[in-house]
Amino acid sequence: MTSVAMGVRAGTGGARWFSSNPDKAWVEKFFLIYSPVWMASMAMMMFTGWDKTWGDGALLLHGALTAAPALLIPMLVARRFTDRPWWDSYWFKANVYLFVFGFFGNYFGSEYFFDVLGMVYVYPHATTVLDSAIVGRGEQTVPLIMYFYTHVYFMTYHSTANIVLRRLRTTGLPGMALLFPVFVFVIGYFWAWLETKAMANPMMAQSFYYEKLEIMLAYGSAIYATYFIASFPIYYFLDERRDRRWSLMQTVAGGLSASMLTFFLLDFAAHWVGSL
Repeated sequence: MTSVAMGVRAGTGGARWFSSNPDKAWVEKFFLIYSPVWMASMAMMMFTGWDKTWGDGALLLHGALTAAPALLIPMLVARRFTDRPWWDSYWFKANVYLFVFGFFGNYFGSEYFFDVLGMVYVYPHATTVLDSAIVGRGEQTVPLIMYFYTHVYFMTYHSTANIVLRRLRTTGLPGMALLFPVFVFVIGYFWAWLETKAMANPMMAQSFYYEKLEIMLAYGSAIYATYFIASFPIYYFLDERRDRRWSLMQTVAGGLSASMLTFFLLDFAAHWVGSL
């Protein structure tokens, strides 16, 4: 066993922001660098009104071009940072995990936000849709573009959560086994609250709003946080140690596990909100 691996196991490597696994660390740094780029692209589309004037094809192209760099740029530059084959590299497995979890979030999870919180999408020209046939009342549909946008949203949320959780976990604080889930909840709630605050405002009302705004503002962040409470702890350990790498099958299983946990939490939350 190498001294580096021993340091990781013992937690004696000192407090750090980025993974001691170099194959993971450079990808996290890239995801951080790309985050303001996709945010600027989304802001430009929203504030110029292009989402109301573009046709379905143009919207799908914008979504694809927004999400594609998260996969394509690491693929093109990976050889500068790692000697791992592409199917065993963190950049690929991270994208697979986020795709699996993001697909669940849109295909099934959106139905809870439609029916419980009154979420409404207003994209009149986004005619290509994909969502559950059984879950939910079926009064609204999920535009396919949301799958692309969710990928980069979740990329940023999960990457920043990894970095903060790692910093806290490697500081040597006593009782970390108990503190770690508390940190997960706080970080998950922060991102859920921030997105809720950003989206539930008059400037976004022409594209996205909540019919039950009072319920959304009161409970929506906690309900949305269920995604991250379920997923952050699983995603954090994906190739966190270079001597304990996940297989592609384990990566998919991790994304599916986070999805099913979220499904349960969303349904429990629906019972809770429905009883208020």
